[in-house]
Amino acid sequence: MTGQLQLILQKELKLLADATEVLAYSYNKCSRIGIKSCYEPEELESFESFTGRFARLSDILVQKVFRLIDELDLDTQGTIRDRINRAEKKELIGSSDTFVEIRMIRNDIAHEYVPEAIQEIFVKVLGLTPALLDAVERVKRYCHKYKP
Repeated sequence: MTGQLQLILQKELKLLADATEVLAYSYNKCSRIGIKSCYEPEELESFESFTGRFARLSDILVQKVFRLIDELDLDTQGTIRDRINRAEKKELIGSSDTFVEIRMIRNDIAHEYVPEAIQEIFVKVLGLTPALLDAVERVKRYCHKYKP
């Protein structure tokens, strides 16, 4: 079973790498655009892609990769908060509080339609993306021990 989980983890790490690459691209592009009171349609489209990629990468990390690492480490399953706390203990993330905020923003991205709130989401996603990208690097280092 462990061998099968290791193979699944390698596939998820590839998916993680691909999602990281496109998020980093969007982060750099939107950092150059900056926060404004009014966006051109192309800029708004860039930010909407960016927030979607942010949400996707956070899902891959928390829902797939952290869960697989817990299984490989023989940790019991629990809530998302439990998974985030274990990730902090394993030093996969710098701060569980930051990752809880990332999860909350991820939920806001999926359900927010008010223009003023969307602007706030853009600000938060720009601020939290470095923590998300840092977690990816930490996960890659941690998972090196699971290479088949």
